[in-house]
Order: sequence, then structure tokens, then C-alpha cells
Amino acid sequence: MKPLALVGCAHIHTPDFIRKISARKDVKIASVWDYDPARSKKIAEQTAATAVDDLQRICGDSHIEAAIVCTETNLHEKVVLPLAAAKKNLFIEKPLGFSSADARVMAETIEKAGVIFQTGYAMRGDPKILFLKQQVDSGKFGKITRIRGSTCHSGALGRWFDTDYRWMADPKIAGCGAFGDLGTHSLDILLWLIGDVSAVTAQLDPGTETYPGCDETGEAMLRFKSGVIGTLAAAWDDVANPVSLLISGTEGHAAIINDQLHFQSKQVAACDGAQPLRTAELPPARNAGLDAFLDAVAGVPAALVTVREAAYRSVVMEAMYQAALERKWMTLT
Repeated sequence: MKPLALVGCAHIHTPDFIRKISARKDVKIASVWDYDPARSKKIAEQTAATAVDDLQRICGDSHIEAAIVCTETNLHEKVVLPLAAAKKNLFIEKPLGFSSADARVMAETIEKAGVIFQTGYAMRGDPKILFLKQQVDSGKFGKITRIRGSTCHSGALGRWFDTDYRWMADPKIAGCGAFGDLGTHSLDILLWLIGDVSAVTAQLDPGTETYPGCDETGEAMLRFKSGVIGTLAAAWDDVANPVSLLISGTEGHAAIINDQLHFQSKQVAACDGAQPLRTAELPPARNAGLDAFLDAVAGVPAALVTVREAAYRSVVMEAMYQAALERKWMTLT
């Protein structure tokens, strides 16, 4: 089994990541570091790993090939740069950067190190998204004119961030609020399907004000370089998110409604959009997010997000926050 290091135990996904790793027979958590010794000791006891008090012990351990970074976002650069310099393969929980600046620095350093990189964009493994990627790439929508993504849940309504994960609702530590935390997932899919953007604007709102000083809901508009108009919704204040993706084009249309894909195209006679596509009509699911990273570390072929892609999402998201602050369109080069 390949030994891994868990660097930081702060993120809300940490317990799920531990379960995923524990269920595999090809990797294991060998070392745990967190700036809070009590937190690293607790996780080390849960995983039969060694709690270390100095990150350099992980960097200098030749047996550890990979690190999973789950620190608070404002600590990413501080831990990622020495890990990359030590040639450790890196999974970094999204978003990559606290800002566009540190995201770019990390991207350059990771690229130069030549290590395996992955981040937590798990939606890329969804059969429905994979099907739509195929249809977009093969021109089945004709000229795409409009795309909309939405990722919302009831995290603020359920007070998910009251205790252990309170930092995630503090933009001074997380770098963003609900819009950046959840919106980065749909943003990744929009950019993966359509390409880079030329300009963005946004409106963010404190919503229920469960977490003062933090945006809990927001909407953005994107102008893609291809001319497509996009919209993006993300929130912690929603009791449901029935329409998660919509694509309109001159030859076709698609909508994911209640987790079912409706698709029609003038070029595909069998798809009229009336009924959702059946599982057998979709590509098989593939590992994404942490699962894909663990596959890659174990030597299994995997589809990974590039570090340049991850950094670009931080750049676009920062522009959206700035656009909301200044109440104007922001141009991206």
C-alpha cells in the first residue's frame, strides 16, 4: 500500500476523504499534520497514522509519495510550495487559491515540480456531464448560445458551519463565501464545456445572514470568448436545486432536472427531450476528484484536472467577487 500524508484536517470533506482512503487496499494514510496538534492527533488516532508536528517531516519522508491538502484555504500556498519542492504528488481541496495570485504561484510551482496534481471537482465523473461533454465537442448543439449552471444546498439553513467548519464561512480565511465555495463546482463544468471567458459580473448577497460578513447566495453572468452567454448560481440558502445545468443551442437543448438528463438535438433523432435519458444511454461514470487522484497515485490511469485549469477557476471566481464589489463587468484577458 502506498503511504499518503494528510496535510491539514480543516475541510468539511476531510471525514469523507478518510472513508474513501480507508476503503481502498492500494493506499493508506501514514502521516497527519495540522497546525493544531490536537486536531492532527485526533485524526491520526482514527486512521492509525502518525501525527507529526512539523510539515518538513512529511516533506523529507521519502516513503510518502503524495499529500492530500485539506487545510484552510488561506494556508494552501504555505503548505503546497514546500510539498511541491519535495516532489510530493498533490491533491489540493478546492478552490486551489485564496486568490488568483497565490493560485498562479502554486500552479507554476506544481508544474515545474512535475508531480501528479488533482483537485476536488468531482462533477466531471458524472455520466450526465460526460454525455454532455461528448455532445458539445461533437457539435450536436449547433451554435451554443446560452448555458446555466447551479450548485446550491441548505448549508446555512442547517448551520453546517457553526462549529468545526466555522472558518469556511469566514472569507478572511476561506477567501470566499457560499458563492465561491459551491459555485466553483459549476464554474468548473461551464469552463470545461465552453472554454475561457472574456468578462464576468455578479451579484452576491448575505442571504439569511446566518454567517455575518459572508455571502450566502449569488448569481453571476459570464461572457465566454466563443460568444456564449452563461449564468452561474450558487448558495447555502436553498432547500432544493432542481435544475443544475441547462444548455441551449441552435440545434439542441439539454437540461439536468432533478438529477435526470433531458436532451434533444436535430442531429440525434432518438433524443427528443421528452423523456430523461436512461442509464444505458449514458457513458459509464468515471472516478473524479479524490478518487481519480488515488487511482493516479496507485498507477491506475485517471482523468485529472490540470493545475492550470484549477488556477484559472480561481482567477475567474476572484473576478466575479470583484465585479460584485464594484458593481460592474470585469474583463479577463
